[in-house]
Amino acid sequence: MSPALETIRLDDLTPGEIVVHVRYSSINYKDALAATGKGAILSRFPLVGGIDLAGDIVASGDARWPVGTGVLACGCGLGESRDGGYAHYARIATESAVALPAGLDCRSAMALGTAGLTAALAIAQMEHNGQRPELGPIAVSGASGGVGSLSIDMLAARGYAVVAVSGKSDASDYLRVLGATEVVDRAAFAAGGKPLATARFGGAIDCLGGDVLASFLKSVRPRGNVASIGLAASPELHTTVLPFILRGVNLLGINSVDVPQAQRAAIWQRLGADLKPRHLDVIAAHEVSLPELPAQFASYVESKAVGRTVVKIAA
Repeated sequence: MSPALETIRLDDLTPGEIVVHVRYSSINYKDALAATGKGAILSRFPLVGGIDLAGDIVASGDARWPVGTGVLACGCGLGESRDGGYAHYARIATESAVALPAGLDCRSAMALGTAGLTAALAIAQMEHNGQRPELGPIAVSGASGGVGSLSIDMLAARGYAVVAVSGKSDASDYLRVLGATEVVDRAAFAAGGKPLATARFGGAIDCLGGDVLASFLKSVRPRGNVASIGLAASPELHTTVLPFILRGVNLLGINSVDVPQAQRAAIWQRLGADLKPRHLDVIAAHEVSLPELPAQFASYVESKAVGRTVVKIAA
């Protein structure tokens, strides 16, 4: 299986009440897995890829969404079971749409994309559950990736000390620019050891799963929160109940695909305001055109990508 550009008709797209002239999209790990066939992402084939999109409504069957409205959509089956954002036009369901919030244009919205939504959901849920800067530093794994980079920036802006955990030895300067106070090699979080380790972190955001997530759980201070958002290393988790029953550690699952529309809209409003990253131009410095897109996916599945890649679809 390999990604390719094809010409299709608007009538070929999956059903939806809104037609969007897509201006920008982005590349996520899930997009790369789908495009290369490295992951079981697609529920139907062929399918237009791209789990993110932002643009302008050009046709609408719903009076609540008039023509000309700036809109974005992330997840909701796009690029998995529904045709997604890697096309000049997309047809989406009204429940997938979010009005482009104040503080963001189409490009900056896609610099955030699903990665930004996921990071914001994790921070919002952690803070709802009592996370505060005074509880101690937050560890972020997969730190140089999209979710990791955005999480570091958002957390640092909110007053947290951030420990970036990365397997990329050359990413240290980049991570410190985003706000990391310490950069630790991912190899330090190997399997084994005692079921509880020294409690050094106030909480954590984990993009990897496997050994790193297990290490975070046994290294978090009492009543801290660990947000699990990805499986870039492994879908497995081998741990004990001790962090939960002796320290009251909370493991929070973050799902950015099936978020209720009202909650999604509220989080996007915050992404244009108090959760807007300070270094979005650094994180999303890489931009490609639609014809350049197929060549980009390999770096994601090989864990070589840093930050976010924005895809310019139409002028």
